[in-house]
Amino acid sequence: MISAAGVTIRYGKKTLFEDVSIKFKEGCRYGLIGANGSGKSTFLKILAGLEQPHQGVVSVDKGMRIGFLKQDHYEYENETIMNTVLMGHKELWEVHKERDRLYSLPEMSEEEGIKASELEEKYADLDGYEAESYAGELLEGLGIPSNLHQETMSKITGGYKLRVLLAQVLFQKPEILLLDEPTNNLDIKTIKWLEDFLKNHTGVLIVISHDRHFINSI
Repeated sequence: MISAAGVTIRYGKKTLFEDVSIKFKEGCRYGLIGANGSGKSTFLKILAGLEQPHQGVVSVDKGMRIGFLKQDHYEYENETIMNTVLMGHKELWEVHKERDRLYSLPEMSEEEGIKASELEEKYADLDGYEAESYAGELLEGLGIPSNLHQETMSKITGGYKLRVLLAQVLFQKPEILLLDEPTNNLDIKTIKWLEDFLKNHTGVLIVISHDRHFINSI
């Protein structure tokens, strides 16, 4: 569960919202709607911990992971599409990198061998051996074919970058999923895939969208 208590945010003399108190419960879905500039995206960033309110606090139950759809399409330009998705799960990605580093050594010391063994166990616990397969399924579901998965992000257009970032946040399997206009640049087939995927999400789901049909569907 995630909650806001007494949250207020202002820009200069303009108050976007004041003294907001609300609880978002596990297993429930919420749609944030309203005019442009009314503070929807800002409120989502506050829930994600990316911005701080002028007053009030946001509380998240212990152990709950938050997945937030990023809007910076150019953050991962030098990474492959596949790695960009895998980076969504920070703990798994760190284990993945260190594991690859150790196996790339000309030879390992005894200490490094023990560390590699420990990393293998942790990698398995985090479902690392299925990670690329699952990431590939998400990418293909979002309309990015397998022949592009090892291309760098710089090779694809802005609309496809958004799809990769959407795959990244879904890959995390977060208990709290925050999506800001996730259907932007998606075609009808891909929107339907996303609707079906989100219907199976069992945690908290909070979505900003101007697509009334999409909001009603999920």
